[in-house]
Amino acid sequence: MTAGTPSDTPTIVFGAFDRHNFGDLLFPHVLEALAGRRDFVHAGLVARDLRQVGGHEVHAIADLAERYRDRPVRIIHAGGELLTCGAWEAAVMTLQSDEAEAFVSRLDSDAPARIAWTQERLGFQSFAPYVVGRTLFPRADAIVHNAVGGAELDALGAAMRLEVREKLADADSISVRDRRTLEHLHSFGLSAELVPDPAVMVAELFDGCLRTHAARGEVLQCRHAFPAGYLALQFSIDFRDGETLAALATELDRFSAASGCGIVMFRAGAAPWHDDIDAYRRLAARMRSKTVRIMTSLHLWDICALLANCAAYAGSSLHGRIVAAAYALPRVTLCRSDTGSGHAKHAAYVRTWEEKAERPLAAPSTLCETMLHEMRMARTNREQGKAAAAELAARYRAHVGVLDAALQLRPSGRGW
Repeated sequence: MTAGTPSDTPTIVFGAFDRHNFGDLLFPHVLEALAGRRDFVHAGLVARDLRQVGGHEVHAIADLAERYRDRPVRIIHAGGELLTCGAWEAAVMTLQSDEAEAFVSRLDSDAPARIAWTQERLGFQSFAPYVVGRTLFPRADAIVHNAVGGAELDALGAAMRLEVREKLADADSISVRDRRTLEHLHSFGLSAELVPDPAVMVAELFDGCLRTHAARGEVLQCRHAFPAGYLALQFSIDFRDGETLAALATELDRFSAASGCGIVMFRAGAAPWHDDIDAYRRLAARMRSKTVRIMTSLHLWDICALLANCAAYAGSSLHGRIVAAAYALPRVTLCRSDTGSGHAKHAAYVRTWEEKAERPLAAPSTLCETMLHEMRMARTNREQGKAAAAELAARYRAHVGVLDAALQLRPSGRGW
């Protein structure tokens, strides 16, 4: 990515970092670090200042579309599972959790009211609002989709699929993060580059920052509390029912006794439909073992530092897994086949980039056995794990040249 004097043409980095989800919050940092620049315009669906948790000051894309309607602009979709995020889901996730529950309760069964509120909230009409096209930015020099995901594109309604296809067809460059999404795009008659998720760059780009955060605050307290190591544990609201929490409590007690590790629960996302700290408290109360803590910090770099220093990771966050993999740490993805719980997204990514993973996905009732197996395998194959992490980082870094070229496709483009 070309560093140096910025172009007069603004570069908008667009994504779902208008809400708290640590994977999405990471993406703009990766792009800035690789570009050697900090003058990007950060955009989401709503205006939000998330700098207090390590994110960015984010502008609403509808406001930027109005501001730049008659001006050249470059747009980079920063990454993540953007292609399948519907408007109602996207709008609700930009609310505070207490607001979201009230809105869902009131509007979920009232389609006309739901559509009207969603359009008012976002400022424009779209089935797939995290996919931006030239309808909003008619003078865009370049529109780039960077390592985006859409594992369940085939499950979308016909109107949303058509909108996604039309917007992607008008893009200047597309890269996707898993083979399943790539196959869906091929069925649309579109081509794309296959690249790892941007979070594979965490260890290479931000290790110094993570060391600083590991040496203070809650991360340091966890390290001191569990000198033999800890399992970094996270799960979404899909796992908060009593039966699932009971199964997790049993498995975590068994794991802690067998491994000697403590358990540190953390939230990878505080946006609606992400993680619920009350569920963590209920789980801790069900456990017999007292070697358990809940990290309350939502800061991006605290979360990454907790992961970088853990003995192992288990959770439903894909980016929890990717950051653990960047440090060659044992990892297990929690999935529920009955609820879906991101199963397709996780399976698609792991099958694309971790072909040697024997037991990448686990039900809550099998967590202990699966986690102990992964820890044994990681000890045996430590150097292979490091080599695999380095290879993925190198693949993504190589992709940076493609991004740079894409932003110069049109005559007025001058690169980054």
